[in-house]
Amino acid sequence: MTKEDLEQFLVEVFPQVHADFGVEEVQDMFVRIRLKVGERHLRPGGTVSGPAMFSLADVSAYLAIMAMIGPKALAVTTNCSIDFMRKPVNHADLIAECRLLKLGKVLAVSDALLFSEGMEQPVARATLTYSIPPER
Repeated sequence: MTKEDLEQFLVEVFPQVHADFGVEEVQDMFVRIRLKVGERHLRPGGTVSGPAMFSLADVSAYLAIMAMIGPKALAVTTNCSIDFMRKPVNHADLIAECRLLKLGKVLAVSDALLFSEGMEQPVARATLTYSIPPER
């Protein structure tokens, strides 16, 4: 799927959150996704919350998989491990660079680095495993 395909797919399958995310780049086994940070993504003190960072990691893994296998909306997260390493810049967008490490018929494993716009070092790292629905 192309960048435009992924953006349209988000509108169709996740209308409640599609406006929070922007697809910036799609390559073979890789996507770059932006979380457009708003007030609802912040925790006390003005930094991006852990749940918002998890959402970005999860959406980036999902879209990396969709980019490779096509629109299979029923793919689901089966495991996630996330390390929060640095405080994000207050109110700044977050960018995920997600690489698929394994793309099998049933499982996909990804690694996502999350960056706060304007920072060189990642603020978080997540490893996610997805279950891919079988062909019917």
